[in-house]
Amino acid sequence: MENRFNYSNELSGKIALVTGGTKGAGKAIAERLSNAGAMVIITARNAPKEQNEKLHFISADLSKAEETQILVDRILSKFARLDILVNNLGSSETQAGGFSVLSDEDWEQTIQTNLLAPVRLDKALLPQMLAQGSGVIIHIASIQGRLPLHDSTLPYAAAKAGLINYSKGLSKEVSPKGIRVLTVSPGWIKTESATRMMERISESANIPIEQAIQSVMDALGGIPIGRPALPEEIAEFIGFLVSPRASYLTGTEYIIDGGTIPTI
Repeated sequence: MENRFNYSNELSGKIALVTGGTKGAGKAIAERLSNAGAMVIITARNAPKEQNEKLHFISADLSKAEETQILVDRILSKFARLDILVNNLGSSETQAGGFSVLSDEDWEQTIQTNLLAPVRLDKALLPQMLAQGSGVIIHIASIQGRLPLHDSTLPYAAAKAGLINYSKGLSKEVSPKGIRVLTVSPGWIKTESATRMMERISESANIPIEQAIQSVMDALGGIPIGRPALPEEIAEFIGFLVSPRASYLTGTEYIIDGGTIPTI
């Protein structure tokens, strides 16, 4: 059987939600899906600095259960359904210094944002996807789920490891019912958030930012391709995964790290 795809408009008629979609990789993903014809909703705590009339912004703090439900109610009330969910939201705001400097609040907030936020959103939106018998859920994890940086982002690494495991388990449950679930684990992406992390390491260790960048490169074991990923490179792969071209893919974790992880 021959499949024919219209690559330039292959998501026409689809409704997508990208969390953390106002900047960095999330912004690039939202724009990529919109360019492929999808009607894209983006959410974050704060409105984007630059307005894009093609992207529908809804403010929400997804680390809070009540705001997650408000977001879901607004989406289903206005758009009636959702076809694509990209759980891109993620951040690490903990200080450097290893396990001893981390408080319970550090752990709780990081896990709320990086693990429980996508779990809650999936739970709230899956009934509608199951009712229509189709949908794609993408979880953006991190190579730190396999390669943790103990000095600076241990709670983040632990939360992303949990997300990877959860995503695989969810795919086993809902893929037979028409919902594809996939995980993408990027390495270092050149975003504003990554730059802020370098600044925190620099300040905490009292070293130049160039040395902080090198310290992270060293902790990662280097990036064989020689640079961090661009947000648009991550977005291009997500665009493929949510498209009809990837209709046989589910339950898999894809690592995009320029060769950083040293094992297979």
